Amino acid sequence: MNVRIGSKKVNSVLRPSGVKTLSPRGAIKPTGPWSVAVRAGDFIYIAGMRGIDPETNALVRGDTDRIRQAFLNMKLIAESAGATLRDCVRVIVYTTDMDRLRPVANKVQEELWGEGPYPPRTIVEVRRLHQDDILEVEGTFFAPLRKRTARARAALSTR
Repeated sequence: MNVRIGSKKVNSVLRPSGVKTLSPRGAIKPTGPWSVAVRAGDFIYIAGMRGIDPETNALVRGDTDRIRQAFLNMKLIAESAGATLRDCVRVIVYTTDMDRLRPVANKVQEELWGEGPYPPRTIVEVRRLHQDDILEVEGTFFAPLRKRTARARAALSTR
Protein backbone atom coordinates (compact mmCIF):
# COMPACT_ATOMS: atom_id res chain seq x y z
CA MET A 1 0.00 0.00 0.00
CA ASN A 2 1.27 3.49 -0.80
CA VAL A 3 0.63 6.20 1.76
CA ARG A 4 1.06 9.91 1.12
CA ILE A 5 2.66 11.89 3.96
CA GLY A 6 2.86 15.51 2.94
CA SER A 7 4.19 15.51 -0.60
CA LYS A 8 6.03 12.20 -0.21
CA LYS A 9 4.83 8.76 -1.17
CA VAL A 10 5.80 6.05 1.29
CA ASN A 11 5.40 2.34 0.67
CA SER A 12 3.93 0.74 3.77
CA VAL A 13 2.34 -2.46 4.91
CA LEU A 14 -0.29 -2.30 7.65
CA ARG A 15 -0.15 -5.18 10.11
CA PRO A 16 -3.26 -6.37 12.00
CA SER A 17 -1.91 -4.60 15.12
CA GLY A 18 -1.92 -1.28 13.29
CA VAL A 19 1.89 -1.15 13.04
CA LYS A 20 2.96 -0.01 9.58
CA THR A 21 6.12 -1.29 7.96
CA LEU A 22 7.79 1.57 6.09
CA SER A 23 9.87 1.29 2.95
CA PRO A 24 10.34 4.81 1.59
CA ARG A 25 11.68 5.62 -1.84
CA GLY A 26 15.37 6.43 -1.80
CA ALA A 27 16.06 4.38 1.34
CA ILE A 28 18.49 1.49 1.46
CA LYS A 29 17.03 -1.92 0.69
CA PRO A 30 17.01 -4.55 3.46
CA THR A 31 19.45 -7.39 2.82
CA GLY A 32 17.59 -9.92 4.94
CA PRO A 33 14.40 -10.53 6.91
CA TRP A 34 14.07 -7.02 8.38
CA SER A 35 12.43 -3.69 7.63
CA VAL A 36 14.10 -0.29 7.55
CA ALA A 37 11.40 1.19 9.79
CA VAL A 38 7.96 0.88 11.29
CA ARG A 39 5.39 3.35 12.51
CA ALA A 40 3.62 2.35 15.71
CA GLY A 41 1.09 5.04 16.58
CA ASP A 42 2.92 8.34 16.90
CA PHE A 43 6.39 6.75 16.95
CA ILE A 44 8.74 5.79 14.14
CA TYR A 45 11.36 3.14 14.88
CA ILE A 46 14.24 3.08 12.44
CA ALA A 47 16.50 0.04 12.13
CA GLY A 48 20.26 0.36 12.33
CA MET A 49 21.48 2.38 9.37
CA ARG A 50 24.99 2.12 8.05
CA GLY A 51 26.95 4.30 5.67
CA ILE A 52 25.53 2.71 2.54
CA ASP A 53 24.86 4.79 -0.55
CA PRO A 54 21.23 3.92 -1.41
CA GLU A 55 21.86 4.39 -5.14
CA THR A 56 24.83 2.02 -5.40
CA ASN A 57 24.15 -0.16 -2.35
CA ALA A 58 27.87 0.16 -1.53
CA LEU A 59 29.58 1.44 1.59
CA VAL A 60 30.67 5.07 1.31
CA ARG A 61 34.43 5.60 1.51
CA GLY A 62 36.05 7.55 4.33
CA ASP A 63 35.13 7.49 8.01
CA THR A 64 33.43 10.90 8.18
CA ASP A 65 31.52 10.48 4.92
CA ARG A 66 30.41 6.97 5.86
CA ILE A 67 29.20 8.02 9.29
CA ARG A 68 27.41 11.04 7.81
CA GLN A 69 25.71 8.74 5.28
CA ALA A 70 24.47 6.45 8.08
CA PHE A 71 22.84 9.44 9.80
CA LEU A 72 21.48 10.73 6.47
CA ASN A 73 19.93 7.32 5.74
CA MET A 74 18.13 7.52 9.11
CA LYS A 75 17.11 11.14 8.43
CA LEU A 76 15.61 10.25 5.02
CA ILE A 77 13.43 7.54 6.55
CA ALA A 78 12.31 9.80 9.41
CA GLU A 79 11.42 12.60 7.00
CA SER A 80 9.48 10.21 4.78
CA ALA A 81 7.24 9.51 7.77
CA GLY A 82 6.75 13.17 8.69
CA ALA A 83 9.50 13.62 11.29
CA THR A 84 12.63 15.75 11.44
CA LEU A 85 15.86 15.20 13.33
CA ARG A 86 14.40 17.50 16.01
CA ASP A 87 11.67 14.89 16.54
CA CYS A 88 14.23 12.24 17.46
CA VAL A 89 13.68 10.96 21.00
CA ARG A 90 16.48 8.39 21.14
CA VAL A 91 19.60 7.48 19.16
CA ILE A 92 21.68 4.34 19.57
CA VAL A 93 25.10 4.19 17.92
CA TYR A 94 27.18 1.04 17.53
CA THR A 95 30.83 1.52 16.63
CA THR A 96 33.80 -0.76 16.23
CA ASP A 97 36.32 1.76 17.62
CA MET A 98 35.05 4.09 20.34
CA ASP A 99 38.23 6.14 20.72
CA ARG A 100 38.63 6.84 17.00
CA LEU A 101 35.01 7.05 15.81
CA ARG A 102 33.05 8.59 18.70
CA PRO A 103 34.50 12.07 18.00
CA VAL A 104 33.57 11.68 14.33
CA ALA A 105 30.02 10.64 15.24
CA ASN A 106 29.80 13.64 17.59
CA LYS A 107 30.97 15.99 14.82
CA VAL A 108 28.47 14.59 12.30
CA GLN A 109 25.61 14.72 14.79
CA GLU A 110 26.42 18.36 15.64
CA GLU A 111 26.60 19.15 11.92
CA LEU A 112 23.18 17.60 11.20
CA TRP A 113 21.31 18.72 14.34
CA GLY A 114 22.98 22.12 14.66
CA GLU A 115 23.00 23.49 18.16
CA GLY A 116 21.20 21.41 20.79
CA PRO A 117 19.15 20.21 22.31
CA TYR A 118 20.23 16.77 21.16
CA PRO A 119 18.26 13.57 21.69
CA PRO A 120 19.37 11.06 24.33
CA ARG A 121 22.08 8.88 22.82
CA THR A 122 23.70 5.62 23.76
CA ILE A 123 26.96 4.72 22.03
CA VAL A 124 28.28 1.18 22.33
CA GLU A 125 31.53 -0.31 21.12
CA VAL A 126 31.03 -3.68 19.44
CA ARG A 127 33.50 -6.21 18.17
CA ARG A 128 32.15 -6.35 14.64
CA LEU A 129 29.40 -5.02 12.36
CA HIS A 130 28.05 -6.45 9.10
CA GLN A 131 30.52 -6.14 6.20
CA ASP A 132 33.14 -5.05 8.75
CA ASP A 133 31.50 -1.64 8.80
CA ILE A 134 32.60 0.97 11.36
CA LEU A 135 29.31 2.41 12.64
CA GLU A 136 25.57 1.77 12.72
CA VAL A 137 22.92 4.18 14.02
CA GLU A 138 19.29 3.57 14.89
CA GLY A 139 16.70 6.06 16.03
CA THR A 140 13.25 6.51 17.48
CA PHE A 141 11.19 9.51 16.42
CA PHE A 142 8.00 11.09 17.72
CA ALA A 143 5.80 12.10 14.80
CA PRO A 144 2.15 12.49 15.81
CA LEU A 145 -0.31 11.37 13.19
CA ARG A 146 -2.38 14.41 14.12
CA LYS A 147 -0.33 17.56 14.33
CA ARG A 148 -0.82 19.53 17.51
CA THR A 149 -2.29 22.98 17.24
CA ALA A 150 -0.24 26.00 18.29
CA ARG A 151 -2.46 26.32 21.37
CA ALA A 152 -1.77 22.70 22.42
CA ARG A 153 1.99 23.15 21.90
CA ALA A 154 1.95 26.31 24.00
CA ALA A 155 0.08 24.53 26.80
CA LEU A 156 2.63 21.71 26.80
CA SER A 157 5.59 24.09 26.87
CA THR A 158 4.36 25.83 30.03
CA ARG A 159 4.23 22.64 32.07
